[in-house]
Amino acid sequence: MPTLLYLHGFNSSPQSIKARLMQEYLQQKRPDIHFICPQLAATPAAAWAQIAAICDGIKGPFGVAGSSLGGFWATRVAEQFGVRAVVINPAVHPHVLLQDYLGEQINPYTDERYLLTSAHMQELAELRVEAPSCMERLWLLQQQGDEVLDYREALEYYRFARVCIQKGGDHSFVGFEHYCAPLIRFLQL
Repeated sequence: MPTLLYLHGFNSSPQSIKARLMQEYLQQKRPDIHFICPQLAATPAAAWAQIAAICDGIKGPFGVAGSSLGGFWATRVAEQFGVRAVVINPAVHPHVLLQDYLGEQINPYTDERYLLTSAHMQELAELRVEAPSCMERLWLLQQQGDEVLDYREALEYYRFARVCIQKGGDHSFVGFEHYCAPLIRFLQL
């Protein structure tokens, strides 16, 4: 049975809108695909260890999709595990972006409290894929109206990948439900 691994973003959860839309689509239209959407650890090294262990444990073909920080992780999964990935409004430089969030954090979905430190920014910098060699296996879904991330960074970083850029929208990727079926087709699941 093929598997879709969905990776949520910073301070998010499997209860995020896109994760739920993807899960509902699969339940209704593609029950032959196993859906995995873990609650990721709050800190980078722990989150990557968790993701890598999940990938190591998947039997059979799989693809990965991720939004925001989840797109950062999905790129690393594609690079390391040789699978296809869809990245949705991805965080390209999270070690820079999240500098503004250093200090105490509360995940609004889980109420988990944790401290985000400069050491975590260093972990993100070390986990970044500088120049992905897997661009033919990546699909960027990007909206220019993203209020959190500069869409131009993603366009530059993923310039040799398949790219879908839309005017307007926001960080949540408005209209994501229309991309569930194409996402599965791209991942070849």
